[in-house]
Amino acid sequence: QVQLQESGPGLVKPSQTLSLTCTASGGSITLNSYYWSWIRQPPGKGLEWMGAIFSSGSTYYSPSLKSRTSISRDTSKNQFTLQLSSVTPEDTAVYYCARVYNELGPWAHDYWGQGTQVTVSS
Repeated sequence: QVQLQESGPGLVKPSQTLSLTCTASGGSITLNSYYWSWIRQPPGKGLEWMGAIFSSGSTYYSPSLKSRTSISRDTSKNQFTLQLSSVTPEDTAVYYCARVYNELGPWAHDYWGQGTQVTVSS
């Protein structure tokens, strides 16, 4: 059973960089067949996929966020991290980390963290 837990500050000031960490347990983030995504949901809106890091360590980002997004990992801690730069109040959202298991279908997210609220405000 895979478990994912997001952590990081709940309040970020405009123009700063948002940084969140996802800690995975029950399975290594380096195993083949799995990707590891960041997804967010602004208030009153739908889910927005932000990007992912593959088992190889390479990354893939949403074109709309690519210029501001960076995903990295620490394999010794089984963690992957999201950094979103130059945030504005429009980046206020619940942020989720999730696992992609392509055996279930292209970009099928089968395990999710509980989500963490991030508010961008001065």
